[in-house]
Amino acid sequence: MPPGGPHTVKAVQTTTGEGQSIMLEDVLFGDVWLCSGQSNMCFTVKWGQNDSAEIAAAADYPHIRLFTADQVASDSPLYDVESIMQPWSVASPESINGTSHDPISYPFGYFSAVCWFFGRDLYDQLNVPMGLIVSAWGGTGIQAWSPPEVMKACPDTPSDRKRMDSVPRSVTHRYAGEDSWETDVAEHRQHDSALWNAMIHPFVNMTIKGVIWYQGEANAVFNETYVYSCLFPKMIRSWRDGFHRGSGGLTDPVFPFGFAQLSVGSQNYPELRWSQTAGYGYTPNPEMPRVFMSVGMDLWAGREPLNVHIRDKQDVGSRLVLGARSLAYGDSTAIFQGPLPVEVILIPTFKIMNVSYNVSGTLEVRNSSGFQICCSSEEKTCKPQSSMWMDAKIVYHNNIMVTITTAMCAKYITSWRYDWEPVPCRFKQCAVYCKETQLPAPPFKGDIA
Repeated sequence: MPPGGPHTVKAVQTTTGEGQSIMLEDVLFGDVWLCSGQSNMCFTVKWGQNDSAEIAAAADYPHIRLFTADQVASDSPLYDVESIMQPWSVASPESINGTSHDPISYPFGYFSAVCWFFGRDLYDQLNVPMGLIVSAWGGTGIQAWSPPEVMKACPDTPSDRKRMDSVPRSVTHRYAGEDSWETDVAEHRQHDSALWNAMIHPFVNMTIKGVIWYQGEANAVFNETYVYSCLFPKMIRSWRDGFHRGSGGLTDPVFPFGFAQLSVGSQNYPELRWSQTAGYGYTPNPEMPRVFMSVGMDLWAGREPLNVHIRDKQDVGSRLVLGARSLAYGDSTAIFQGPLPVEVILIPTFKIMNVSYNVSGTLEVRNSSGFQICCSSEEKTCKPQSSMWMDAKIVYHNNIMVTITTAMCAKYITSWRYDWEPVPCRFKQCAVYCKETQLPAPPFKGDIA
């Protein structure tokens, strides 16, 4: 059935000579996207920037349909959604501005801002009806969203109890989400596979176009950056396998999977951002085929309090749309990656280092900060006991390259990194962008031969 509608659908079943029928009205045929993760995916339109205008504009999108699952945990896989926060609804100012049934424990309600802006912008550009499902829970680690085989495949994964016991109670509330440490434990939402069982498994029989994901803050708090690079790619593979088999082969076995890279937050964010890409710094990559990323480290407005919940979810959604257009819909004109470093050349004679980029257009440099070099007393190592990370300013740039000074290091320069800070810059003022697409270069690091 081609995309479109609305249609009236009549289903007829005949048993023992008698017919029974059900008439469904206002039915659309289009694409279904599942939106999952933790509190930044729960974060609703009414909490974001320009909320009043965005809510009012939802009346113009009757061909987008919305569903929000309630927040439930289970120790075994469920085959139906146990509780629904928002049943299937036509997009409207009311349906994207709903309150939670329990505003104290679950303050966001519905509808997810990232999911809405992603689906809305995708609809605007494709004119294909969109069904958007939100199944997300604040403060949760990736292990809760992963089937058991994912943790078995990543042997360094700590147990759920050990994970929670290692985190100071005051820290969990501040950085991982909006709920308390006691709630984490009592409601079992941090148990391995508890949310896969209750909030993802019930959907695997559906045919979906793809998934978008905003999660990782909790694992940064849990100090699990080292294992996230194993867990995340394997979780994606397990979801793909589960939906493909559950839908009888109708869901693509390598369906497109987009994620929002962490924005601003705690000291572990730089390493967690890197682990979100399985240590490549970009997606798609060999470990993460058909995966696209929205870089978000430059979206803190500065005028608002520093918080993991940045209010600008419009840019998160629009950057994800670029990846979806390219990888899900085959649009070769959709450029979804910012400038990526392809070559680093150290020139000791002039005390400079040149970083060349693969950029779909012209390199734009908005400030001179962001780069650091590892100055070491030993060759080919950046061990803390014998080295120091030092800021290195940009002193020159052209359309494809930046030059940074290394004059501050009189020893060996062994490694480099870019925007390796919890808060690299204020709103869209990091150093390196593509002028034509306005997309930022992602955080990156590498060794110097």
